[in-house]
This record gives sequence, C-alpha cells and structure tokens, in this order.
Amino acid sequence: MTGPRGFEHAEFETRTARAQDRMGQAGLAGLLLTTEAEIRYFTGFHTLFWQSPTRPWFVFVPRDGKPVAVIPQIGLDLMQRTWIDDIRCWMAPDPADDGITLLHDLLAPLARAGQVIGLPKGPETHLRMPLADYERLMAGLTGLQVVDATDLIRALRMVKSEAEITKIAHICAIAGRSFDLLPGFARAGAPLDEVFRSFRRAALGQGADDVPYLVGGADRGGYRDVISPPSARPLAAGDVLMLDTGACWDGYFCDFDRNFAVGPPDDATLRAHDTLWRATEAGLAAARPGATCRDLFQAMHSVIADRADQPGDVGRLGHGLGMQLTEWPSLAPWDDTVITENMVLTLEPSLGYGAGRIMVHEENIVIRADGPELLSPRAPRDLPVI
Repeated sequence: MTGPRGFEHAEFETRTARAQDRMGQAGLAGLLLTTEAEIRYFTGFHTLFWQSPTRPWFVFVPRDGKPVAVIPQIGLDLMQRTWIDDIRCWMAPDPADDGITLLHDLLAPLARAGQVIGLPKGPETHLRMPLADYERLMAGLTGLQVVDATDLIRALRMVKSEAEITKIAHICAIAGRSFDLLPGFARAGAPLDEVFRSFRRAALGQGADDVPYLVGGADRGGYRDVISPPSARPLAAGDVLMLDTGACWDGYFCDFDRNFAVGPPDDATLRAHDTLWRATEAGLAAARPGATCRDLFQAMHSVIADRADQPGDVGRLGHGLGMQLTEWPSLAPWDDTVITENMVLTLEPSLGYGAGRIMVHEENIVIRADGPELLSPRAPRDLPVI
C-alpha cells in the first residue's frame, strides 16, 4: 500500500518555513532556484518537460511569504495546480529575453536595498540557464549580492519527510518484485539487451512510472563494467549478471542492484558475493544517527579490504537518494556529514576480484532513531543461480 500521489500543501509550507528559518540565520533575503529538483521541492511542479533544454525556469523563495515562480507560459496551467499563487510568465522560447526582464523586476528591489540572496553553486549543483543570461541579469542588479546556498539546500533535502519516505519505499517494493521476476526472462541464451527490455517491462507492469536508469553487465566469470549500454551478447553458462535499477514513482527513485549467476558460479565469484553481503551488513550496523558518512564508508571498506584483490574504483560506497537517483551525501572517506534520522541512503560496496572482474552490491535504507530500516528487499545471503 502507498499514499496518494503528490503532497498536501502543508508539506511545501513546512519545507519553505524550514528554508526561511535557515535564511534568517544566514542573513539571506531569498533563494534563487533554477533546477528541476529544487523547484519541485518547493512547489510540487512535476513534469517531464525538463527533458527539453530550450526553456529556463525560475523560482524565488523569499525570506518571508510564499515562493514566486517565473516560468514559460507553457507551464502556467500546471503551476497553477500547485500551492503557488504568484506566477509570472513569458512567451518562451525567446532568446532575446527568456524571462530575464521578469526576473530582474522581481529582484530589483532587493538590489536597491543591497540585500544578499542565495544560489546553489557547490558540488552536485548547476545553473540551468544560459551563462550569458545570468551575467546580463547580474549586470542589471548592481548592489545585489549572490552567495552560495548549497549547504542550506543540502541540509533541507537530505532529511526526508515521512511522505517522501513512503514514496521511496513504494518504488523500492516495485523494483523488488521486478527482480523476483527476472529468472523468468534472464536465462542462458537470452540476449543481454533483451533482458534489460524485459526488466523495464516488468517494472512498468509492477507499477513503476518509469525506469529512466537501468545499467549493469554480464560476462563469463564476472562483469567488468557497470555503466555501458547492454550488448546483444546472449547470456551463457558461467556468466555473472548484474542489473542496477533507478526506477521511479511519483517523482521519487529507488536505486539498488542484484547479482545472479547463470549456472554454477566459480569460487572467486562466491567469495566476492559473500564479502559484499557482509560489507553491507557492516554498513547496516554502522548506519545510526550520530555516525558520519566516513564511518559508514570505513565500516564497509574494512570488510572489503580483507578479501578483495582491490577495492572498487567508484570513489564512494553509497549516497543519498530521493527525487534524484543520487543525492547528497556521499559515503566516502572525505565526507564528514553526520547521519541523522530520516536520511535515505544507499549502501553500495564494490570490489575487484581478479582478471578485471568487479562486483557491486546495493541496498536502500532510511535512518531511524534506533538504526536503519531497509527500504529495498534485502538481497539473499547466497548468490542466486538462474
């Protein structure tokens, strides 16, 4: 069972109030947002139209009051269905003035008062508007100071509401049921690209809205790459198959994988799977409020280092999850972020085990007061054989 699509207006009121409290502490008059996840986070504006790079979209969150949307006319009807009242539109695309005059008029009073606003500038952020337009906007707002708001946005989005967690749990359950169906279509002789298509169909049939991310690999004795598009090579006895899915429901993602042996696996593969299963157990034991991301990394890495020919080379062993497939923070030796209740994370240990072979294992969890709660169905202790 799951809750309804979308959120009550109270969800956005709470998010905005939390942001405004932090703005007050930081001396900011507002936040300027240009990217899909941030705009959806504060407004509920949910559309696949972001796939088109032609039009920019803007939302300004003031220190007091409701957010203001400055958007192309094509988005007016959908934005009016959100809790936003102040919606300013232009006929887009208009390369000569794609919302810049409207945005200037909104921010000009703050510029005249010498105010400071925030804009995400740090890691895992980007400016989704032409740089030339941004420079032109700033040139016309003499007196306005723009500082980095990455930490502010990051702190808000890392901690999920119960309504968000419910959506992530729902898509995790859908993906889990889809993996349960995999032995019915992934067998020796099946082309890998058709296995991918069949998994997508299975996930859609189980209730996913979309499967925008599906990667993996298969090769004799173990796969060597997990991000390439699938080939038409048929699965064969002795292969190790992995699929990693980022399916979504109502704008929220799951992100976990499963490994399978096609016929009896060799000893090295069995040892690799056992090591990663135990590394995940170590990550689960360490995933408690007050621990740091570094602590979770070290807990998993200590298990891997004892048994692997070499650690995986992905640079981290997990990350945040929610409206985006990967979010802050990173389970990495350089990330000192403190784990808090209601963070949703992936545990993703990986290793290399000879002849270029690699293995990756991933689970999705939410942090509760007394420890982690699995959102993805836990992978079996023994490597499944198909």
